[in-house]
Amino acid sequence: MSIAEIKNKISMPWYVLYTNPRAEKKVAAQLTALGMDVYCPLVTKVQQWSDRKKKIKTPLFTSYVFINIDEQHRDKVFSIKGVARYLYWLGKPAVVRDEEIAEIKKWLATDYLDVKMDNYSKGDEVEIKEGPFKNFKGIVQEIGNTTIRLALPSIGIILTLKYSKLPS
Repeated sequence: MSIAEIKNKISMPWYVLYTNPRAEKKVAAQLTALGMDVYCPLVTKVQQWSDRKKKIKTPLFTSYVFINIDEQHRDKVFSIKGVARYLYWLGKPAVVRDEEIAEIKKWLATDYLDVKMDNYSKGDEVEIKEGPFKNFKGIVQEIGNTTIRLALPSIGIILTLKYSKLPS
């Protein structure tokens, strides 16, 4: 690898690709096979069927895949079946910083996420204090028995956090 290629690799941003429904893993695999730097964060969950339970890996962000690619090669991703478009923010392709990708990887490497529930109401604005979305502000959309749903308008996602209900 030449010095120019190394410099180019260092300065390449992470873009967010929007995929067809349930195509995230296939898109990531095909882009990786083409030699592109792709990240599709996966979480393990237990799927219940009528006759059995099975652990499966599902995308953390539904219909989103991160790709580290330079501006001039961005159109190459559209040769892959399942890629719909890039995610845009304020008229420009949304860019995710390297630190944010590293934080997501770090968060997924831990066994749990400690979520402290205060007395939140629908519509409250909250600031996330730790984890991959540290310092992001979110708006409470919904509160369930064991979940809270936050809209993070700055990056255009809805985040669902699960927590253990404490005994009364």
